[in-house]
Amino acid sequence: MSKSLFMRIVDRLSTEVEYFASTEDAVGRSSLSPIQKCTAAIRQLAYGGGDDTVDEYVRLGETTARKCLHKFTAGIIHLFGDQYLRRPTPEDLERLLHIGEQRGFPGMIGSIDCMHWEWKNCPSSWKGMFSRGTDKPTIVLEAVASYDLWIWHAFFGAPGTMNDLNILDRSPVFDDIINGVAPEVNFNVNGREYKYAYYLTDGIYPEWATFIKSIRLPQGPKHSLFAQTQESVRKDVEPAFGVLQARFAIIKHPSKLWDKRKIANIMRACIILHNMIVEDERRTQSQDETFHNEDISFCVKTPSLVFNPLVRRPEVHDDHVHRQLKLDLIENIWDQFGFQN
Repeated sequence: MSKSLFMRIVDRLSTEVEYFASTEDAVGRSSLSPIQKCTAAIRQLAYGGGDDTVDEYVRLGETTARKCLHKFTAGIIHLFGDQYLRRPTPEDLERLLHIGEQRGFPGMIGSIDCMHWEWKNCPSSWKGMFSRGTDKPTIVLEAVASYDLWIWHAFFGAPGTMNDLNILDRSPVFDDIINGVAPEVNFNVNGREYKYAYYLTDGIYPEWATFIKSIRLPQGPKHSLFAQTQESVRKDVEPAFGVLQARFAIIKHPSKLWDKRKIANIMRACIILHNMIVEDERRTQSQDETFHNEDISFCVKTPSLVFNPLVRRPEVHDDHVHRQLKLDLIENIWDQFGFQN
């Protein structure tokens, strides 16, 4: 991360989290500085080493370094979680829908998939629940990512024996839509109007109105082009996982912690820091993502005060809408990109 972003984090932690504030003992000796503590924590996240690996660099003992890490992750979640691990706002949705429309998928706001994090020190009594196929227990992260690598949704903590469908049953990914607190989205595809934005998925996910899958055995040029386009755009979530693990090696290597809650805090803090870096790089690059209102075929509104969860849940799970939307997207992609083939 950039120095300006690092200093911004240090400043917020030192002023709003008591542990990171500068203090003096009874004889006037200064405590460890906030920069020392934050550096020790970030180095552990970035390099994935043991607690004693920061001793030579920032002069912290093993116990102190471990405490810095857990205080740091808790502070990041408390101070920055609401902003950098939020659901898309109406402005965010307009930008995501605009990019999705340019890529041939009107109404698409990201892709969803799961990632496993190996848990080396999983308690023996839990290994059967967290291990599948191998003798290595894992914890699963379900995430939604967009084209710019921003992670919009993170559900972490499911045992490694669960597949993507089992995790989806537990996940709160559609709770905002069902409970009527998410912004309402209306968009047109091939002359038809739809009211639920969707994610691109792989083949295991169900045929819901909020998911679009590829075609397993495409027949004909239209289906082949759709499958090729969907599979290329759907992989937005894979680079997000790769960049997340490259930036924070601690979640790439097996976790040596015993406490599952502390492991979850580390994962959540790494995702928040990842999104902060994405935003900082976006500002540095000064990319112009503006668009003209007359060029769009979608509408984003604030949520309605009148809603019925008993009605919305079947609408989200509607397989008929899924099939019709998929047919319209096949025609839309052929009209938009077919001449290039």
